[in-house]
Amino acid sequence: MEFEKIPTVPTADEILDRCFRRAASKMRLKRNKDRANEEFVRATSQAIHHRLVSVMQSFPELNELPPFYRDVVDILWGIERVKKSLGAVGWAARWARTHGPGLAYQTRRSDNPPVFRKRAVARLSSVVHQIDDDLRFLNEMRNVLRKLPHVDDEFTVVIAGYPNVGKSSFIRLVSSADPEIASYPFTTKGIIVGHRMVSDERMQFIDTPGLLDRPPEDRNPIERQALTAIINLADVVLLILDASEHCGYPIEEQIRLLHVIETLVEVPLVVAVNKADLVYFDGYLNMSTENGEGVDEVLETLLHYQSRLHEERNPVAC
Repeated sequence: MEFEKIPTVPTADEILDRCFRRAASKMRLKRNKDRANEEFVRATSQAIHHRLVSVMQSFPELNELPPFYRDVVDILWGIERVKKSLGAVGWAARWARTHGPGLAYQTRRSDNPPVFRKRAVARLSSVVHQIDDDLRFLNEMRNVLRKLPHVDDEFTVVIAGYPNVGKSSFIRLVSSADPEIASYPFTTKGIIVGHRMVSDERMQFIDTPGLLDRPPEDRNPIERQALTAIINLADVVLLILDASEHCGYPIEEQIRLLHVIETLVEVPLVVAVNKADLVYFDGYLNMSTENGEGVDEVLETLLHYQSRLHEERNPVAC
């Protein structure tokens, strides 16, 4: 999604200032003063309508967003809240288009066009100021959307697990991503995307924020972003455990999270135990992102699923 192309959403005062300047330039072209006052009102209402319509059209249709991005919008702001603000902008645009011509006509027909012009402009200004909070909300939303990573339609490994188990360390070792690495939990506040070329194909890795084993209603927006990435983007899920428990969470809780994720996805789930230089855990792939031991074996397992998926999507003709 190319959210970075959404332009800055102006405030009510910024919209009105620009519209007034445009209307004033048209007003100066009229030699008849009464006509000039009428033209100022007409040009102002038209400019307001066009500017508000452009604000609405700069945002993608919510119903047409891919499921992952739609879920992120819902998690961060709420779909209904976004619809409400876009609807308010649409209402103001329609008001300007519907009432503008009548206000312009009344300005010309009035006994005192300059005074009526001021009244008409005040009414238009009042309508725009009524949606100022919505315009500011949409601009804040735009500023966040622009920073969302672009997720391509290609083989994707989503990396999940408790905080501080080594997810970001792994993705830094195997992909182009350069996430922040720290020894405290919840370093990753949103998803991070990295890529790796495998032969002539690209492999996409997505590092997700740490997840805890707790009821869905108790999960915060950061955890909910991780879940929607797991559910909507993964061709394979790589769950990383920390059997050493240096992450600060018991291995029993981490195993319970494994079982939860198993119920959520229909794609392959690969489990790798990190920090094998501290504790080796039988029954799973073991690795150490600290010294690199076992990382290649985990990567080879993921590549196996990539090859298998490629064969399923591109069967050789008999």
